[in-house]
Amino acid sequence: MTEAPLTLPEELLLLAHDPVRGRPLTIPGYLRYGLAGAALAELEATGRIAVDRSDRITVANPLPLGDPILDGALATLPAPAKGGRAIRAHRWVRQAGRPVQELCLRRLEERGALRREPRRALGLFPYERFPAGATDLTGPARARFKAALDAPLADRRAPLPDQRARLLAAYASAIDLDSKLLPGGRFRPLRRDLRRLAKEEWTANAAFRAVQHDKSAAGGGG
Repeated sequence: MTEAPLTLPEELLLLAHDPVRGRPLTIPGYLRYGLAGAALAELEATGRIAVDRSDRITVANPLPLGDPILDGALATLPAPAKGGRAIRAHRWVRQAGRPVQELCLRRLEERGALRREPRRALGLFPYERFPAGATDLTGPARARFKAALDAPLADRRAPLPDQRARLLAAYASAIDLDSKLLPGGRFRPLRRDLRRLAKEEWTANAAFRAVQHDKSAAGGGG
């Protein structure tokens, strides 16, 4: 039986993951928002949801897709048939980020891409690490991301090669992953372009707004 292709949330998690340390390269909460936003992009592409000009999400088709991550995300959205009201995208990604992340981790464990290692900080406080497993999917995810950026690096007017690559690049900026993957002054113009993408793509912008909310709250701004 052929293995199902990676979903966009899985690919983003691998892109943002340190395969040796088993931890995210960006702030964990920011990554969760990006994963939820990536799930919204997949659901929109399959006709399961729609979004209005106010970034309110409605379920257009509640039928499951047969994927545990996307079906889990879809189930958390308010269904019109049950009297559910539309929810703003940036609010949903804040609520759904943690469960979407856990679904992604479980699926990547099943694929052999990650290993779950229970640990204890100071011998008392439990936490988990997820180093790379026997199946290397992190390398290919990073290679796809790099390939997506080769054209814009060579020519600022060149578009990204496809919508999936465009979204991955947008999420990298939205969750502050771009500064880890593309550090230093050499990549500053590219990071500016990625920030523009993060604001143009509504699912990435939902994650970006959630991240900015956290930053504002941490700085005493709300």
